[in-house]
Formats: sequence, C-alpha cells, structure tokens
Amino acid sequence: MNMRAMISRFQADETGAVTVDWVVLTAAVCSLVVLAMAGLKGNMTSIGQKIEEHLLSASIEG
Repeated sequence: MNMRAMISRFQADETGAVTVDWVVLTAAVCSLVVLAMAGLKGNMTSIGQKIEEHLLSASIEG
C-alpha cells in the first residue's frame, strides 16, 4: 500500500468522530457549571451564614 492510499483512507475514516463531539460537549457543560458556581459563590455563602445563624439561635424543646 502506497503512502497516498494510506492518507486517503485515513482522511475518509470517521471512527471516533462522535467521541470527539461528546468530549467537546462535556467540556462546554463543565465550563458552564464552573462559571455558574463562581457567579453564585457569594450569594450561597450569605445564605449559608443566615441558615447557620437561624439554626444556632433555635432551641429544641422536648
């Protein structure tokens, strides 16, 4: 088999193309999640502190 035929066969081969699509899609989703978490970080800390204060001030009567 000559070099030209091997190159042509390599270019025509689409094995693994779907895998590459899924890797790119997964990377994009992970990036969006990280960005969303970074944007909500301050608000979530504030909410967590308010919940902590409320739970610490609550009393359990039995």
